[in-house]
Amino acid sequence: MAELSPSVQITRCQHKALKQMLRSRQTARCLVWRILIVLLLAKGWGVSRISRHLHKARNTVGLWRSRWLEASALLQEAEEKKLSQGKLKRLLGQVLSDAERSGSPGKFRCEALTHIIAVACEPPSQSGRPVTHWTPTELADEVMQRGIVKSISERTVSRLLAQACLKPHQSRYWLNADPEDRDAFEEQVRTVCECYLQAPQLHAAGTHLVSTDEKTGIQALERKHATLPMQAGLVERREFEYIRHGTQCLIANFEVATGQVIASTVSATRTEADFVSHIANTVATDPDGTWLFLVDQLNTHQSLHFGRDDVSESLVCFVAQHCGIDTPLGEKGKSGVLQSMPSRKAFLEDASHRIRFIYTPKHTSWLNQVEIWFSILVRRLLKRASFRSTEELKERLLAFIEYFNRVLAKPFKWTYTGKPLAA
Repeated sequence: MAELSPSVQITRCQHKALKQMLRSRQTARCLVWRILIVLLLAKGWGVSRISRHLHKARNTVGLWRSRWLEASALLQEAEEKKLSQGKLKRLLGQVLSDAERSGSPGKFRCEALTHIIAVACEPPSQSGRPVTHWTPTELADEVMQRGIVKSISERTVSRLLAQACLKPHQSRYWLNADPEDRDAFEEQVRTVCECYLQAPQLHAAGTHLVSTDEKTGIQALERKHATLPMQAGLVERREFEYIRHGTQCLIANFEVATGQVIASTVSATRTEADFVSHIANTVATDPDGTWLFLVDQLNTHQSLHFGRDDVSESLVCFVAQHCGIDTPLGEKGKSGVLQSMPSRKAFLEDASHRIRFIYTPKHTSWLNQVEIWFSILVRRLLKRASFRSTEELKERLLAFIEYFNRVLAKPFKWTYTGKPLAA
């Protein structure tokens, strides 16, 4: 460690971090002149000289000189641990930040604060305001009109909302499952969750538990102009305009026990025939194994009629053939297994079959683990990529899957066990 001053010492790493903080636009003004004091002290400047140069009181310069020296042991320990630049800058920010103070007594009583939060949780329409959500200005005006407080600033309201973890300006879409039969719904949810929890044991016994679904309409979008790369102080900039080159459909299997994405299908269409072909290709990777497919309630997963009499029976016929079932399946719309969608669904769910399907309840896509993997695919590939054709899109989808399996794949840690979720 090089001593740059008789009393104040900084290392090269600390000097570099302080300089970066000094250049950052996000550094508070009060920290800027405190950093300058430390850097000038490290150069050997005296307290009086720094005081005149920065137009600060000598006591102020002396205070931050003392604060730095008091933290020397902590900084030395950080130097020995070789902290990253980010962690080092956070530590330096703590050293140069204001000490905790008791502050002045609160202006508002607890009852008033409770009422303010209660108003914030009400729809503005109840107060005769034709808006969908509160702003701090409107909320401050409303609580004063109601006589909850005599006066309050919007800044104080913003602080109260932040302390209560309330964000009126934000919202997200929510879809209620709203099952007709609550008991049947909860039983389906428990069945899916139990499968996830038993996945390691099933895998050890040679049973493949895979979460299967389609991601349709993946667009091959080509950016009209090249993306500008990231630079110091500038994020990557993507061209807003694009050229459409068509779409592709991805049918993916997420193997729950291993986290691998196996036997994926990328094609231009998503029909029942495509789905049955995908299932056949998946089973072909272990023809004699036991397969459990977790799928949603989409009609193609239950062998509905899509305009062709020969394919509407195909998934049931495939399972019957590969499970060695010789019992007549009946006639679609008239008798037997093929008579209706419920009868076909019951056949596909039959626990005695080596190949069977487990269905998630309606409007519970969050129960299907492959949906989590789809979100990874969007973030890591689709959101920022540019594709010149559907062929290139297909190649890069398959390349990402291969990369994911080789580098990123691991089982998801599933903690939900079927207890009702809070709305």
